[in-house]
Amino acid sequence: MAETVGTETAVVEVMAELAALEDPKARAVNEKHGDDHGVNLGKLRALAKRLKTQQELACRLWETDDTAARLLAILICRPKAFGQDELDAMLRGARTPKVHDWLVNYVVKKNPHHEELRVVWSADPDPVVASAGWALTTERVAKKPEGLDLAGLLDTIEARMKDAPERLQWAMNHCLAQIGIEHPEYRARAIDIGERLEVLKDYPTSPGCTSPFAPVWITEMVSRQQGA
Repeated sequence: MAETVGTETAVVEVMAELAALEDPKARAVNEKHGDDHGVNLGKLRALAKRLKTQQELACRLWETDDTAARLLAILICRPKAFGQDELDAMLRGARTPKVHDWLVNYVVKKNPHHEELRVVWSADPDPVVASAGWALTTERVAKKPEGLDLAGLLDTIEARMKDAPERLQWAMNHCLAQIGIEHPEYRARAIDIGERLEVLKDYPTSPGCTSPFAPVWITEMVSRQQGA
């Protein structure tokens, strides 16, 4: 009981601290990307570093449904402590792009159920959920491709990426580029698919940054690897 009371007190204190960190300018920038919070991410990470890992507090912060609190929860949780069903529910309840991305990259990828979730999410009819499955697939393409049907993935990308909703399209495009970068035997096909579909071909790219257009992305990264 004492621990529960302590956690509840901590939640109140942390929420107050997050409220104090609220910056209207940061919120305006974040809202352009669909994220409804105004906390500078550097300050959020500093707060997480001070709090250290606290799984119970992380779970309670997640339950608030507040975006800044959920981002903080992701930073102080124990990724391996969640069950498969918990992570599935958390992903489906992640309302904003940043929470979704951090949950996948900082928690799910480190969880022992990541492969089962990859398979389930990739086949989900919800494009945002499916995009998480593709993000996990892209991770496997780069780090553990054994057992993946790379040719089959390219078939799916070729058939579906052009008309996919934005979040899913980005995730599939990243997978396409990763296959081309990491697997020379599929490079020509990956570049050809990208050139024919023209997904993100005209996406504005800042000076010094690599275009997300797959043929350019693949060519640039391979050139860097060969020049290293």
